[in-house]
This record gives sequence, C-alpha cells and structure tokens, in this order.
Amino acid sequence: MKKRVVGLGEVLWDLFPGRACLGGAPANFAYITSLMGDHGIVASRVGEDSRGIEALRLLEELGLNIDHVQTDREHPTGTVNVDVDRNGQPKFEIIQPVAWDHLQWTLDWQHLAETANAVCFGSLSQRSETSRLTIRRFLKASPPGALKIFDVNLRQSFYSPEILVDSMRLADIVKLNNDELPKIMSLSRMPHKDELSSARRLIEEYELELISITRGGRGSLLVSKKSSSEHPGFKVQVADTVGSGDAFTAGLVHEYLHGASLDLMNEVANLVGAWVTSEVGAMPTPKHGALEHSLAEIR
Repeated sequence: MKKRVVGLGEVLWDLFPGRACLGGAPANFAYITSLMGDHGIVASRVGEDSRGIEALRLLEELGLNIDHVQTDREHPTGTVNVDVDRNGQPKFEIIQPVAWDHLQWTLDWQHLAETANAVCFGSLSQRSETSRLTIRRFLKASPPGALKIFDVNLRQSFYSPEILVDSMRLADIVKLNNDELPKIMSLSRMPHKDELSSARRLIEEYELELISITRGGRGSLLVSKKSSSEHPGFKVQVADTVGSGDAFTAGLVHEYLHGASLDLMNEVANLVGAWVTSEVGAMPTPKHGALEHSLAEIR
C-alpha cells in the first residue's frame, strides 16, 4: 500500500556554473520517495516568477503532486549558488529572503498534515520565524502514528541550538552525517566519544526511534533503541553529490514504513543514495527499470 509521504520545506534552484537544477532537500526527498513507490508530496512555496513557474512545471513533469506548493507574489523562488570541487563535493551559497522563508499555515496544509503517513523536514527551511512556526504547526497537526523525520542538513549559519534541539524533540527519526554528529552532541551538552555511543545517547535524550549517520562514500550507521546496522556503501563514479543524502533518507524512510529490517533499510538507503551520486542533479530520471532491478536484487 502506498504511503503519503510529505517533504516539507524548501523548493529551490541549484545554480551550477552553466546550468540550473531543481532541488531543495524536501523536494528531492519527495521525488525519490515517489520513485520508490510511495506517494511523495511536496509542501513548499515558490515565487510567482519565471523560476517558480518552471519549478512547478518540472515537478509535475517528474510525477509529483504540486497542489500543495504555495505561490508568493512578493518574494522570489529560492536559489542556491553551487560550486562543486574536484571530488564532487558541493559548496553552497543560499540566497535569502525567498518564497520558502514565508510558508503559510492554511486549511489545505492542515488537511495534508492530518492525512500524512510521514513528514520529512530539515533545519534550513526553519531559518525564518514564519516558516519555522508553520512547520511546527504542520508536525503537531499530523496523526500520532505519522513518522516524523528530521534531516539535520546544516547549511551555512542557518540554524541555532534551539532549532536543532526542538526539531529533534519533534522527530521519530533523525538523519545526520558524521561531521554534523559532534556538533549536535556539543549543542546537546553531551560528550562525543564514538558514533554508536553518541547515537544511543541521542535516542535516549530525545526519545527517538532511529538515528541514521551517513559517512559520505564510506556508507552509514543506523542505530535503533535495541539494535544497530553498518553498511560500507556502494562504490560508484561520482557525478555530483547534491541530493545524495536526500535520496538516502527517502530510501530509508520507504523501507521503514514498509516494515523492513534495519539491515535492509541500510542497504536500500545506500543503494539509492549511490545511484543519485552517480547522476547529475538531485532529481535524475532513472533508466527504464534500472532502479527497480537494482532494488529487486537486494530485497
């Protein structure tokens, strides 16, 4: 049965030298979620400008529901200047203020929240008070059994200790990378010794179901209340890494919602993340049957 999975937050254009790619972690997440077989839904806001029109057109072309993407007459569609180094690692300059800094709580969004099976949100879209309060209302309006995923995703200086701590308290799953983990431990005023012990401390402190720690090209560690799983990752030719973490999260959440084991969640998440890393842009179109075939081989 398809699950209703919401990517809540920013839709934006990643502006690379010579090209523009549609992105934003929640939109990337929702797109990969749809590829995985669930009903991925984007809840965001774009400007009533040429980039906003093109974003809506492309999201719809990619098969995503755009009914819950708000439009803004006063603020432009979000953009990010991206420079990718020789190792495929991106550096971001995130422009502000933009449309997704002004997410509005509406009856439409209330209904969406009340019917969601899962909601994924991050720290970046909470940089403005308006959007932060809207995101909190959305999470609190979702059903008690809805899965709430906080993808930490630290960018520039667009976060605070209060935003991070409050977000973890609202979440069931926290996903972060190995560089972000020591920062989260420090902000939580807990010592950081190693990934496993730190993850267990965070699970206990914030009453989490699961923590996911990604390690770039070295795979990931998943830690639940009772178990843990490590995966070495998949070796691929790197095109760029933009969106690979969002793809990982989508694979993880899909498997979690459908009752997979911790090891299978980890393997699928790494496989999907590696596939996006091997393609250009955060929302690549899979070659016919390729992704399904790869997933079938490990399930």
